[in-house]
Amino acid sequence: MIEKNAQYWITNLGLLPHPEGGYYKSTYASDAVIPGIKERKLFTSIYFLLGSNDISHFHRLKSDELWYFHGGSSLTVHVIDESGEYKEMKLGLNFEKGEVPQVLVPKNTIFGSSVHEEDTFSLVGCMVSPGFDFEDFELFDQEELLELYPQHEKIIRKMAYQSKDKS
Repeated sequence: MIEKNAQYWITNLGLLPHPEGGYYKSTYASDAVIPGIKERKLFTSIYFLLGSNDISHFHRLKSDELWYFHGGSSLTVHVIDESGEYKEMKLGLNFEKGEVPQVLVPKNTIFGSSVHEEDTFSLVGCMVSPGFDFEDFELFDQEELLELYPQHEKIIRKMAYQSKDKS
């Protein structure tokens, strides 16, 4: 059997680079919409792949996001909640190591993700409700977050871009 590395999944699922890091592909947008000033899909879903040398940089959404583990190595979702508390959620199937097969990132939470195991990747699914819109996507740099959360300097330096130009 051929080992399915990250490139296998990127190619066969048609994944594209994501602005926060990693690769993604939109897989579903509900026909149902939430009425309002701007109609919003009830929910949307994507595949998301992150390699061990990549970071899903700190960002925030105005919607809840459910993450589902599909394969590869486990993934850590790093969260700074609305009260400024930092925590890690482990996405995977090794219950003995505190992993779970799905996690919820509540709306307005600053979050990113990383793969712990070297030379591997994590393939997950993400469902956003109300549906994802890049208009609601806020990407942070280190300076912005260090001003708000200096107590989390170590993780901010790891998980946030140095500047808005993604360096």
